Amino acid sequence: MSRVLVVDDEANLRKVLAAMLRKEGYEVAIAENGEVALAEFEKNGADVVITDMVMPRGGGLEVLRAVHATRPDVPVIIITAHGTVDSAVEAIKLGAFDYITKPFEQAELRAVVAKAARTQEANQTHVPLEGKARSSIIGESQQVQELFKVIDKVADSPSTVLITGESGTGKELVATALHDGSSRKEKPLIKINCAAIPKDLMESELFGYERGAFTGAVTSKPGRFELADGGTIFLDEIGEVPVEMQVKLLRVLQESAFERVGGIKTTRVDVRLIAATNRDLLAEVEAGRFRKDLYYRLNVVPIHLPPLRERRADVPALVRHFIEKYNKRLNKKIEGISDEALATLQGYPWPGNIRELENLMERVILFADGPRLEARDVPDPVRGGATPTPATPSGSPTPEVGETPLKEILKVRQAEIEKAFIVQALGKTEGNVTRAARLLGISRKSLQTKMKEFGLRDESPAEE
Repeated sequence: MSRVLVVDDEANLRKVLAAMLRKEGYEVAIAENGEVALAEFEKNGADVVITDMVMPRGGGLEVLRAVHATRPDVPVIIITAHGTVDSAVEAIKLGAFDYITKPFEQAELRAVVAKAARTQEANQTHVPLEGKARSSIIGESQQVQELFKVIDKVADSPSTVLITGESGTGKELVATALHDGSSRKEKPLIKINCAAIPKDLMESELFGYERGAFTGAVTSKPGRFELADGGTIFLDEIGEVPVEMQVKLLRVLQESAFERVGGIKTTRVDVRLIAATNRDLLAEVEAGRFRKDLYYRLNVVPIHLPPLRERRADVPALVRHFIEKYNKRLNKKIEGISDEALATLQGYPWPGNIRELENLMERVILFADGPRLEARDVPDPVRGGATPTPATPSGSPTPEVGETPLKEILKVRQAEIEKAFIVQALGKTEGNVTRAARLLGISRKSLQTKMKEFGLRDESPAEE
């Protein structure tokens, strides 16, 4: 059940909104101004925030900035009077989820809140966007270093980018890094999760609508492409866009022009498009669910994000990052993690990728009692799903504190563990590299690279 925080200085409106939302099944908290709202948000949090634009002691923009300073994943909906619509549009460009104008239809508000709740659920616990996005892409593996090179090379180009990868691998972070590294960084970055938008609302959401275009359209409203003019638009889960809408998207890419729903005036925009998907779009093309011409227009610069199981070397850095983050958020003082607990986390395949790891770290840190995280703190499903760590081939003793920097010790231990896993997998598969890679949960190419690094010969038999 989503928790909605309603902020308005009109007592009657607060009561009406609270009653309506509770009837829809939401948990509701109310506040009479921005100051009270932010205290409530800091204490109890919220999944969606609805705030009036103009209020004493903290208006809508102040609420928006403060909420997104700590929780950029929480959608903020602006309520505005007709005279302040321009300010509401500006709020959208600053990151507000949507706005509605007074007087509004209850059906419109219900639809916007439902969409916000779906979006928050879909995007919940992404890797945090604190600071510059490039610096929030955590990892020291070769894959991450190659990703940095690609971002640096293509960020300031106008080319369309298609980011692919499993759910939870950080596609939104890469989109943000591309925008922040471009000359458009001072302009809006508008993000849309296509999976969270009902298909019958997709066109009006992207391209806007004119007054009277459909029942409930009491005012004209710009779409996301208009709001992104001069900046970047990020379409997450683009594989969910209906085929009939794909034609209009293709036109925007080719001509930078469109019409609002119910309108006849052609609107032209200067927008850089970044799309992302966890689907195999070529397979969708073959199945007739995605247009081939649109696919090739999107796939100008492809960026693939590998799953966490293929870059387990990044787990220690991610763990350190999440310890630091949740120490602050949960007011904890965890100093680190034991080698055994870290090896357990590295051995788990992480089907939910970085998002799953972050969720687990928050839970583990919340319930941990000692000064550092131990293997006993890791939940049973993760311990049970981890490949047992074999004894390291070197059997090297643990150095005394002060002999070797901790970072170097962990680097050596990590390499020993990786090599031991690979040797064990090759032994189980009688040297078949393809089957060993499948057992380890990494690609064949990644395994061959590691084998070369560790001096293990590739003597796998010919593949069938």
